[in-house]
Amino acid sequence: MRPSLHPRLLNGRFGDPGVYVEALHLADAVLWDCGDLSVLTPRHLLRVGLLAVSHAHMDHWAGFDYLLRLLVGRGKRLPVVGPAGFAERLYHRLQGYTWNLAERIADDLVFEVTEVTADAAWPRCRLRLHNRFVPEPAAPLAAAADGTVLRLGPLRLRAAVLDHGTPSLGFALEEPIHLNVWRSRLEKRGLPTGPWLAGLKTAVAENYADDHPIAIYARAAEARGAPTLPLAALRDLVTITPGQRIAYLTDLADTPANRAAATALAAEADILFIESPFAVADAAIAADRRHLTTRAAGEIARAARARRIVPFHFSPRYAAEEARMLAEIAEAAGMRTDI
Repeated sequence: MRPSLHPRLLNGRFGDPGVYVEALHLADAVLWDCGDLSVLTPRHLLRVGLLAVSHAHMDHWAGFDYLLRLLVGRGKRLPVVGPAGFAERLYHRLQGYTWNLAERIADDLVFEVTEVTADAAWPRCRLRLHNRFVPEPAAPLAAAADGTVLRLGPLRLRAAVLDHGTPSLGFALEEPIHLNVWRSRLEKRGLPTGPWLAGLKTAVAENYADDHPIAIYARAAEARGAPTLPLAALRDLVTITPGQRIAYLTDLADTPANRAAATALAAEADILFIESPFAVADAAIAADRRHLTTRAAGEIARAARARRIVPFHFSPRYAAEEARMLAEIAEAAGMRTDI
């Protein structure tokens, strides 16, 4: 199966936490946390279609201004997900600038904020450039039992509230199903590859009627007037398998409640990004700072039955001991970690 989700750990194991996720055939990307963004080009940042911030500690949030500078004037609507009180923090961050000329910018910039909390309803609001980013209340979102916050195209973002001495969110990104087109079957029938396959996949995923016409064209410029075939004649080109799932767990204390929430969120993850700031020998420091040890991270990954582990957020004190940290995680997880 060719993977659809392609995540990238931004700053290595010792830098600011952050993951940038690109999805096959989807123009928008997902950004988990917003610390040091210098490794991303403006082209990558302009593709961000969803910003999800675990919490507002500086190493997770300091890079927002760089993103903001690129977005002003772009006519962008950006969903933002954060913990309780995050909309107010975003508002005050934006008010650090003077917006007296905002009305002269033709294209509006809109942040649509959802706060994931432990309550039955999650607060939402909008902050618009043309209104100088004054919060505009929106209808709250009923808390979903599975933590689903929103969807980006075919992808679903789930979140869980974790305890880091302050609320900190864990995230999971999932595709409901994975659709794969067999190139060999296309070639056998003399059918081209091209953008028409996205329409075929949508029709199969949405279970359109067998007589639904599918336009066949190799280039977008050929779409108008392209020949069609009924979906029934093309269904066998596509196979359906379970969708891909990736999870991101950072800044959480090693408590039974956190372990339960983290394990449920990351269950069966194809890739699990999990913080591992402290070695096993420094468990007392980890507890004091409400972080995980390498052993705790490995045990959570094992309990979640993650298929691949990407440890990160190592404390700088272990700069010369990365191999030791990875070995401790692998031992606890019962599998090798991502190298």
